[in-house]
Amino acid sequence: MRQLFPILALLLAVLVGPILLRPKGERGTRAGEQALVVITPHNEAIRSEFGRAFAAQYLARTGQRVRVDWRTPGGTSEIGRYVASEYLAAFQNHWTRTLGRSWSKAIETSFDNPKVVPAADPARDTPEQQARRAFLASDVGCKLDLFFGGGAYDFQQQAKAGRLVDCGFIQAHPELFGAGSGKIPQTLSGEPFWDPQGRWVGNVVSSFGICYNTDSLVRLGIAPPPARWADLADPRFFHEIALANPTQSSSVNKAFEMLIQQQMSAAGEAGVAEGWTRALRLLMKIGANARYFTDSSTKIALDVEAGEAAAGMSIDFYGRFQSEAVRKSDGSSRLQYVNAVGGTSVGVDPIGLLRGAPHPELAREFIAFVMSSEGQKLWNWKVGAPGGPQRYALRRLPVLPALYAPELRPLRSDSEVDPYALAQSFTYRSEWTGALFQSIAFTFRVMCIDTHDELTAAWRALIAAGFPPEATAAFENVSAVNYAVAGGRMRAALGGDKIKEVQLAKELADQFRAQYRGAAELARAGR
Repeated sequence: MRQLFPILALLLAVLVGPILLRPKGERGTRAGEQALVVITPHNEAIRSEFGRAFAAQYLARTGQRVRVDWRTPGGTSEIGRYVASEYLAAFQNHWTRTLGRSWSKAIETSFDNPKVVPAADPARDTPEQQARRAFLASDVGCKLDLFFGGGAYDFQQQAKAGRLVDCGFIQAHPELFGAGSGKIPQTLSGEPFWDPQGRWVGNVVSSFGICYNTDSLVRLGIAPPPARWADLADPRFFHEIALANPTQSSSVNKAFEMLIQQQMSAAGEAGVAEGWTRALRLLMKIGANARYFTDSSTKIALDVEAGEAAAGMSIDFYGRFQSEAVRKSDGSSRLQYVNAVGGTSVGVDPIGLLRGAPHPELAREFIAFVMSSEGQKLWNWKVGAPGGPQRYALRRLPVLPALYAPELRPLRSDSEVDPYALAQSFTYRSEWTGALFQSIAFTFRVMCIDTHDELTAAWRALIAAGFPPEATAAFENVSAVNYAVAGGRMRAALGGDKIKEVQLAKELADQFRAQYRGAAELARAGR
């Protein structure tokens, strides 16, 4: 009998282990309770308030219990990669087992490729077109119902791939969408607010700016506080700026794009390419001031609040939410957030129904709730206000224009902020950088992240030498990643063979390392 004890102990560990390792607060589905599976980059506060409110509303309306099963694998970029890999595995299974077809690399790269357009006559389809047609006609899924949160760019990519499908909400509610007073516009300040084909809809508004620690600014002797993107390039911020890796955080990459667009607009007759060059030089200096590059944009506001960094580039709600979290009883907070003056558009975080969702009707109910006045109030109503959140002030801006009526201001956490008015100060031009979103992240990576040791050493030498002209010019050389390269060779490498992308990354990083070493030597020589 004693010989059985080790076996029984192992069996018990296998059975009990998953329960013990389940994250705190997570539970299984109760008998008679439905589970809605939502993948999201949203923080715990948002998940808590929306999960609670939707469950309560659904129970009151239908008498049935529902639980939101949140999946949080990382930031929006990580979610995009995860979803893509899950659909790849699911479609391969569908193609080979259900359809009985042979799998190949060509099929793998074609089924979710929007550039592959099926022929007008299915009989004339190539194998690649057949795969694309089969995917778009299928209910192949990834065991997820909804994608909730992230930027419009990410949802556009998922929609083009065919992973998002029309949820029917926009068509069912024409009174909410379109031109005219009180409606959600299709675009605002150049940014898309909803998909004309109904595959995603923006439900909360975002802008970009700077969060800073007031105590740290006093320590550094910096006044007034930073208000423009260019302020973060101040040498006094050396090793004091918090940034996220744009290849892992779409929100930070979007902030970089806003900075670039501002410089392009300011370049005027000098041209868009010159604006790109000026922007990269500015990003290079901000990168040189960076203390680190985190993989999550949520960490920026947390570290700035804690004094680990003096300032950082942030999406508005991370800054506002963390400022609220450390607000004292007298109303003061050591963490402040400000929209970048003249340097941010107004965009949306969408929600979308995933192809093959296991609970499509329940998913549509959640979308309808999020877009309702009841759901929209959760974003910015004060805790305890009628219809507001119960525990967390989310400090985000609802997309429904009606909620910005003057008489509702006393109920809102950010009563003086109106994104529809803010949008008038900046216009996003998609033709300038829309196709270069990945190129922006890649450029910053090879220019500032992969080469950070050499970059900071050169920046330190320039500061110590008082920025001698020859050394400064050598440091600021961005010709290797100019506008033509970004839209040509770089974009081609990022959209094709992974090996070519790796080779280009090494080539450019090596070039920048040598450049920074040379600039440091010139600075030390006083040149």
